[in-house]
Amino acid sequence: MRKNKLFLTLFVSLLMLSSAAWPDDAEDNYKNYCWQCHGMTGDGMGLNVQDMSVQPRDHTSAKAMGGRSDADLFKVIKEGGLAIDKSVLMPPWRDSLSDDEIHDLVKYLRKLCQCS
Repeated sequence: MRKNKLFLTLFVSLLMLSSAAWPDDAEDNYKNYCWQCHGMTGDGMGLNVQDMSVQPRDHTSAKAMGGRSDADLFKVIKEGGLAIDKSVLMPPWRDSLSDDEIHDLVKYLRKLCQCS
């Protein structure tokens, strides 16, 4: 009985850690991959902004985001800033996010800017 309780405790702990390490929705992915530069609310005022030579895009701005197609947003997330002639500071996330997760992030960005 004691072994089972220990195993169950270990299993639940690992499950909690794994869900924290591998987010399963767009908002969690945004918080894990984007907020350092773009800010927790998406306003472009992340933790790294004072050390950056280029201001990160304000994802809450319909004006700034409305001019970008979903295909452009997908491409920049997957391939990085240079893929759409933007900042080299925007890294490619193709090795960290699946295409489905990137499509979900694009939808999340449209929700942030209220420009869908």
